Amino acid sequence: MRNYEKHYINGEWVESTGSETEEVINPATEEVIGTISLGTKEDLDKAVQAARDAFPSFSQTTKEERVEMLEKIAAEYENRKQDIIETITDELGSPLEVSENVHFMMGYNHFSQAAESLRKFSFVEEHDGHTRMKESIGVSGLITPWNFPTNQTSTKIASAFAAGSPVILKPAEQTPFAAIILTEIFDKVGVPKGVFNLVNGTGDVIGDGISSHPDIDFVSFTGSGATGEKIMKNASETIKKVALELGGKSPLVVLEDADVEEAAKAAVNHIATNSGQVCSAATRTLIPSSMKEEFEEAVQRVLPEFPVGDPREGNIVGPLVSEKQWNTVQSYIEKGEEEGARLLVGGTGKPEGLEKGYYVKPTVFMDVDNGMTIAQEEIFGPVMCVLTYDSIEEAIEISNDTVYGLAGYVYGKDQEELRRVASSIRAGRVKINDAEADFAAPFGGYKQSGIGREWGDFGIEEYLEVKTVLGY
Repeated sequence: MRNYEKHYINGEWVESTGSETEEVINPATEEVIGTISLGTKEDLDKAVQAARDAFPSFSQTTKEERVEMLEKIAAEYENRKQDIIETITDELGSPLEVSENVHFMMGYNHFSQAAESLRKFSFVEEHDGHTRMKESIGVSGLITPWNFPTNQTSTKIASAFAAGSPVILKPAEQTPFAAIILTEIFDKVGVPKGVFNLVNGTGDVIGDGISSHPDIDFVSFTGSGATGEKIMKNASETIKKVALELGGKSPLVVLEDADVEEAAKAAVNHIATNSGQVCSAATRTLIPSSMKEEFEEAVQRVLPEFPVGDPREGNIVGPLVSEKQWNTVQSYIEKGEEEGARLLVGGTGKPEGLEKGYYVKPTVFMDVDNGMTIAQEEIFGPVMCVLTYDSIEEAIEISNDTVYGLAGYVYGKDQEELRRVASSIRAGRVKINDAEADFAAPFGGYKQSGIGREWGDFGIEEYLEVKTVLGY
């Protein structure tokens, strides 16, 4: 049992001023694996004050000092590798291989990349007639989701530290233990007191408290659109800057010349990875009408390569994070059938033999119209919608016919056509074929997928203000 009923404020683990706690559930077993304290407004106020007290000195540290700190964090993060892998598997239900190759590595890469980006970053720029200075924005409040307990948390913290901004972190209640390991790492490497503060708690108390707090200068949030809207409203009362990384309904456009088997495998991989709980996942697969029958057969062939089950037994797809999320995904599958989409594989209920745990059958719908609910709303589970198109122009139109614009994917061989489609998709990040991740490349969305960019130097910019000095 992991019982962490303290918050980390001003460099110390301290008792909460409240008495409420919450149990953390292992979604693979439905068993309680620990508890956390639910923080109060008073706990948050203490953390904010600690960050404000730390700001004058931390914001004036040299670039070299902060690079060294980030490198120490990355090294200690690597030392805690097995702890992080085990913890994410327990609290999220992520298969061990995914916990290692995705969750652990993304956190490590963000700290390493932030150090590298900071080393090259210029905080003073000379121009004709004026000087531009980039200064730390102040105290930052970070609110992170449950689906990637190290990824979003690490990119926000690493960028804030690089910019000289002290932070208060509120991780998701469902997956708080990875954030506690990060806190232990910061404590061990000697992050200055008040520069990092962790307050666990609910969105209604700590989340709302961060977004509306008059002494927090900037809020960075990753999560749902509805919560993002609420954060913007709260932040507007004190005119604080907000960065939002929200939902997505990303298209995967399969071109006429694509290898059908490879395209099917790529499409299924999107809904299988992290059990489909990925905001940037391609959940709408667009195929040429002429490819429909062949693609259906390919999907059915490759699906067994992504077995569902116990995350500690070599399976590729684990459970969803909670009973609430399981029920949400079930309701969308039911909605898809009600709206007339044809169920190719999967469906409602749990996979055979998996009665314990929040497991979902990987589900693929054919004959989907882009106006259907399942094609427009983020499901956040292993559910794919397959749509057909008769021309590239139609594929582009369907791709952009959504309120979201987080990511897009194009699969095929013709380089000119690949570039044409990629440049036409209205999204913050578009991936062609199997391009590798680049942690220096900006990440963020168009439209209702968010505001701002994370990762690399763009991530650092989020935590800075620009000052113009004339006659310097």
